[in-house]
Amino acid sequence: MRRVLVSGAAGMLGSELLLQVPRDCEAVGTDLASGVRAGGVDLADPAAVERLFREHGPFEGVIHCAAFTAVDLAEEREADALRVNAEASRVLARVCARAAIPLVLVSTDFVFDGHGTRPYREDDSVAPLSAYGRTKLAGERAAQAEHPRGTRIVRTQWLYGPRGKHFPGTIHGLAKTRPELTVVSDQRGSPTTTLELAPALWDVLMLGEAGVYHAACEGSATWHELACATLEFSGVRGVKVLPCSTAEFPRPARRPAYSVLDCAKLARLRGKTLLPWRDALARFLESNPL
Repeated sequence: MRRVLVSGAAGMLGSELLLQVPRDCEAVGTDLASGVRAGGVDLADPAAVERLFREHGPFEGVIHCAAFTAVDLAEEREADALRVNAEASRVLARVCARAAIPLVLVSTDFVFDGHGTRPYREDDSVAPLSAYGRTKLAGERAAQAEHPRGTRIVRTQWLYGPRGKHFPGTIHGLAKTRPELTVVSDQRGSPTTTLELAPALWDVLMLGEAGVYHAACEGSATWHELACATLEFSGVRGVKVLPCSTAEFPRPARRPAYSVLDCAKLARLRGKTLLPWRDALARFLESNPL
């Protein structure tokens, strides 16, 4: 039985990882929030991480989901985001290197500037536009520097799942009280459910090699298209969803206009792709009514 540490275990992705543990593995979750096996641990504190490994290990792998994901808030709290997204990754990678075990680090499409016209490959140039993107990229580089032979970076995007706050849930909630919604239509990515991503992360841990992987549901959409599909599959009728530009809906953090990820490398590893985004959304909403 392989014991694997899952950080951010109380979050949207980490909680799903704990529900999809492979048969030959045992997962130990840690999170600053309560209610997980290993309790609250500051992953940027080397002594705390060493104690975690000593008291709950030995581990044969780590999937690192814990992150500062408040994209807009990171603009004013970049130092805090850097500690969570970069320093914690550095500390975990260093401990994993000493133990000679693999580290799967979950990253983001926000490392790209969005000026591309085709899906981004793992070796494409990075140029983050936001503090969130900069701190996640810093985490990638720190982990690779500390543990080059064992770090497996998995970039994903536009996540939603059974637990936590997410875009489909927000849209559905707003549709209950408003006859008309306005949603950005000039940003394009790949909506991805944790139900599809979680098993892919386990496969990268078990089957992958050091390097970078992209993991997202197949196909692409704008936020406007995702909103329309969410209401369609939820059976919501009579609510208008109007398109708008990013300029008409300003946010503190700049978003990449195009951030679709090329996931061919992951598909070769697993022998299959993640579901097309519309199929994945329909399946999610069928089993998790909003």
